[in-house]
Amino acid sequence: MKPLLKKSGFLLSVLLGLVLFIFILFQALPNAEEMLTSQRADAKTKQAIVAELGLDQPVHLQALYYLNDLSPIACYDTASAKRRYLTGFAIRSGSMEWWLKLPYLRISFQTKQPVGGMLFQAFVGTMILALAAMLIALAVGIPLGVMAAMKQGKWVDHLIVGLSAIGISMPSFFSAMLFSWLFGFVWHAYTNLPMTGSLWEVDALGEHKIWVWCNMILPALALGIRPLAVFVQLTRNTMVEMLAQDFVRTAKAKGLSQWQATFKHALPNALNPLITSVGGWFSSLLAGSFFTEYIFQWRGLGKVTIEALQQSDFPVVMGAVLFTACVFFILHTLTEWLYVWIDPRVRYE
Repeated sequence: MKPLLKKSGFLLSVLLGLVLFIFILFQALPNAEEMLTSQRADAKTKQAIVAELGLDQPVHLQALYYLNDLSPIACYDTASAKRRYLTGFAIRSGSMEWWLKLPYLRISFQTKQPVGGMLFQAFVGTMILALAAMLIALAVGIPLGVMAAMKQGKWVDHLIVGLSAIGISMPSFFSAMLFSWLFGFVWHAYTNLPMTGSLWEVDALGEHKIWVWCNMILPALALGIRPLAVFVQLTRNTMVEMLAQDFVRTAKAKGLSQWQATFKHALPNALNPLITSVGGWFSSLLAGSFFTEYIFQWRGLGKVTIEALQQSDFPVVMGAVLFTACVFFILHTLTEWLYVWIDPRVRYE
């Protein structure tokens, strides 16, 4: 546990460094007033945004304000307009308030909504898509890998390994464009799948959300191709080693069939490296979903971030980068713990 806590502290320091890097990068960009000029905002709106973000203050004070907004323990003036956007508890001390709160990612230039709420809603769509892609990759990749190992050296093995090599070399954005065009346009009459769409649509009256599960099929397949191919080869290579072990031959000698020896003895021992790689690939799915979501117009974190870039909505962009980094940090830490839990022999120095 101590080494894991030490590693978590290191990752937190990396996250702090990323926060400072994002702030410095934002300082190199045009200021808020210049960014809003192209959006034809009135002078009062520009001044309000500049004041709300503290952009009229010296750079070192802006950095402190930024860290104060992100920190779970923060201090605000009772007259600050930011207080109405905070989620947490406050203790008043004179003209100041001490807050125990969620990180405040500021307000979107375009929607005038809190960035944190926007990103959380978008992240739900991204998480559902990534989970669907991962389930497809595991449900298809493991059986194909086992089949290839059992048919080692035969045409079935060569076919599965060859197809998986193609899948590994195919970027997610390319597979997204290919699947959208081929299954959503060329073969639409047979598949009845749309080229674009999100998990929910608004009804004709604009009052209710309608869940459209078929919209998830193509983006989930496109996003899951690469991890599926990796799981095929990883399972296949590990199973080949397991099937050559003495305990498997002993199981067969005791009367178990090939299938029984494979699934009862070899497969459970071959799953350890596969399970520990799921965390890393899940993080990759979240990163790869950015362009996939935009191509399929899927309401998720990637689509929101790319649209914010196009509209110079930098609070959303900055928030999305930090939000995604925190998700990666959490997933990485969980993967470390999972690795130790699955294989207790593993210890960190």
